[in-house]
Amino acid sequence: MRIWLLLLGIYCTTAVSAQSYYLLVGTYTNKGSNNAMPPQDSTGSKGIYLYRWDAAKGKASFLSHTEGVVNPSYLEIAPDRQHVYAVTDSRTQGVGSVSAFRLDREKGRLEFINKQPSGGANPVYVAVHRSGRWVAVANYTGGSLAVLPTGGDGGLLPYAQKIQHSGHGVNPTRQEKAHVHSVVFSPDFRNLYAQDLGLDMLDVFQFNSAMQQPLVRNELPATTPGSGPRHMVFHPNGRYAYLVEEMGGCVVVYRWYPGSGHLDSVQRIATHPDTAKGPFRSADLHVSADGRFLYVTNRESESNITTFSIDANKGTLRTIGYTPVLGKEPRNFTIDPTGRYLLVANQDSDGVVIFKIDQETGLPRPTGERIKVPSPTCLKMVE
Repeated sequence: MRIWLLLLGIYCTTAVSAQSYYLLVGTYTNKGSNNAMPPQDSTGSKGIYLYRWDAAKGKASFLSHTEGVVNPSYLEIAPDRQHVYAVTDSRTQGVGSVSAFRLDREKGRLEFINKQPSGGANPVYVAVHRSGRWVAVANYTGGSLAVLPTGGDGGLLPYAQKIQHSGHGVNPTRQEKAHVHSVVFSPDFRNLYAQDLGLDMLDVFQFNSAMQQPLVRNELPATTPGSGPRHMVFHPNGRYAYLVEEMGGCVVVYRWYPGSGHLDSVQRIATHPDTAKGPFRSADLHVSADGRFLYVTNRESESNITTFSIDANKGTLRTIGYTPVLGKEPRNFTIDPTGRYLLVANQDSDGVVIFKIDQETGLPRPTGERIKVPSPTCLKMVE
């Protein structure tokens, strides 16, 4: 009997721990210029907020926050699950940086390691190579992307390569110059894709992690003029990629070819009802871990999340429904590792709203739970 009880206790402890994760929330600490005296438009945020996420209950409990980090608006967790990289000094005039942190699980906090210039103004996105040796960054206002090597301690070294985009798009207000909005590695990490909102461009590079300058431009797939490519994700099966257009308010479905990195467009579908008039500002997108659903957030007057079902054989999308996000400016969201909860960062209403996903329909339903945090812009989870 004692042995049985002991084994039961071990099983229960393991089951509980498997439902527990760290939730990291990136924020804007300052929406204006941090160079002004005094700094403009302070949000009251302290930087990156760390929570314990209880997936069994769908609730988060606060652990700590960073100090003195300016505008860590987008984060990425390294494959070793020990290091975190954040774009910092975003929206600060004349600067732009990437910062490295170490996750101290015993103390429940992030320890700052160092930071390096990002190679351009207003960095907005980071991605980490599976080797952990390279960090890629997108500089929105600077219209460039760069890759930074990492050191033995997980800290960042000066960028080794920078790609500068030039030109303009068809919209004179939003596309007056290049605006690189994201950089995404392919599932095999042999390619890097850069989405440029200003040029309506999807830039494709071969990536050789063994080279001092790992990027070699590959091809430029066609995009819709005035659409404003923003973010891209891959399907878990590694056969399809999905690109959200911020200005076009659509998702483009691509067939992806491993090795060559080639993309073939197979569908373009709106993220909003036919009655919506725009302007559109679609933001973030993610595929459920089981590959059955795609979710997209829409800002402006819509302030909702669109749910699509995914055809298992073709990768194409069918609209399921639209769910209000119960806040303003749903810039970013995440699906928790269990696949049961979806959390939305509503930047302009200072909160993260928690939804439970209906496992049959895929639709997110509000749980009534929310996390109060100033100007949240990015959500990441790790065990």
